[in-house]
Amino acid sequence: MNTHLHITSWALALILLMVVVVLHNQGKAKGAKITQMILRLVYLVILGSGGHLLGMYFSGPNVALAIVKGLTGLWTIAAMEMVAIKTVKNKPASGMWIQLVIAFVVTLILGFIVL
Repeated sequence: MNTHLHITSWALALILLMVVVVLHNQGKAKGAKITQMILRLVYLVILGSGGHLLGMYFSGPNVALAIVKGLTGLWTIAAMEMVAIKTVKNKPASGMWIQLVIAFVVTLILGFIVL
């Protein structure tokens, strides 16, 4: 059940990030700000459910890989936040988008293929 919560929350976070970017590009700053605040609450759900999943791995043989996956998950969240912040501040965010894609792909590979 916790795995479903975790996957649902990061999928929701990706959708909310896209909504923040689209709203900002449409000039709807207030809507983008509200959505960004909701996105930050979803980060807390991701961290909580991810922490619980990480705790479950401490009794198995893949503890080191689970810790690396947790760190890449934190990297993904940080990259998502940086994309949102740079977009809202009208600063170039292409480097952050690249970082987000790399972090997300590495996290997915570790989560679905390796672990």
